[in-house]
Amino acid sequence: MGREDKTTWKANYFTRLVQLMDEYPKCFIVGADNVGSKQMQQIRIGLRGSAVVLMGKNTMMRKAIKGHLDNNPALEKILPFIRGNVGFVFTSGDLVEIRDKLLENKVRAPAKPGAIAPLDVIIPAQNTGLGPEKTSFFQALAIATKISKGTIEIINDVHILKEGDKVGASEATLLNMLNISPFNYGLQVQMVYDSGTIFEPKILDIKPEDLRARFMAGVRNVAAVSLQIGYPTVASVPHSIINGFKNLLAVAAVTEISFKEAETVKEFIKDPSKFVSAVAAPAAAGGASPAKEAKKEEKKEESEEEDDDMGFGLFD
Repeated sequence: MGREDKTTWKANYFTRLVQLMDEYPKCFIVGADNVGSKQMQQIRIGLRGSAVVLMGKNTMMRKAIKGHLDNNPALEKILPFIRGNVGFVFTSGDLVEIRDKLLENKVRAPAKPGAIAPLDVIIPAQNTGLGPEKTSFFQALAIATKISKGTIEIINDVHILKEGDKVGASEATLLNMLNISPFNYGLQVQMVYDSGTIFEPKILDIKPEDLRARFMAGVRNVAAVSLQIGYPTVASVPHSIINGFKNLLAVAAVTEISFKEAETVKEFIKDPSKFVSAVAAPAAAGGASPAKEAKKEEKKEESEEEDDDMGFGLFD
């Protein structure tokens, strides 16, 4: 059977993309720079049954999405992120789980001239095994070396590339000479789409306790501002009530005014010794004092010694 013509292929691609967008509520927009066909095949196999990978030309993806906006207007949020070498990973499963599977599939690769370093590259101090004739090459890169046993030795660790740097021909040649493949390439999750909402992948790492902590920090800030400007809010009212109650107790303490809650305060002021008993009560409830415990232990040991004499002393 002959290969389908270009028009038919495009029509089938549009149909496939629209079908996946209708079928799956969630997808990743992934970058595929430096990902070869063999690695892509391995990624598809690893995601089989849990996600579907679809790549294509940006113009075709935009056209398919724009033609489907009448049925799903929320897809318009995806359009600004279709740039560069990108594709889609559709899923109905857990986003964190699928994300982790995507990031697991990495392939080590050498540094190539013109590539952008995805991470810092440090060459450790080592004996390179290279002959002295290569010394000038290291000198050109300002790398301190010495000759050891007829070979070049790098004296100190060398920070040769920083994340985001463009790999030069000299850096690439040196790393290849040292058999260092510093980079790992795979699909990079750029954005996440979930039922009409699009967000950055780092949001997936936020845990419920993080949300609670952020929310409570916001509540505390609202309460502080409300108390400062005297504007009551749900967050500040409990604090205002407590502060007001403290003021009432203070007034009752220095006047003849009294109410049920203030009677205890007045009693403590009249008889300060009650403060001592109030502090001592919890200690007593917690158990006997260390001195009493020590005496009990001594008595117990004495009784045990007496029992020993009674039980075994007759046979000595």
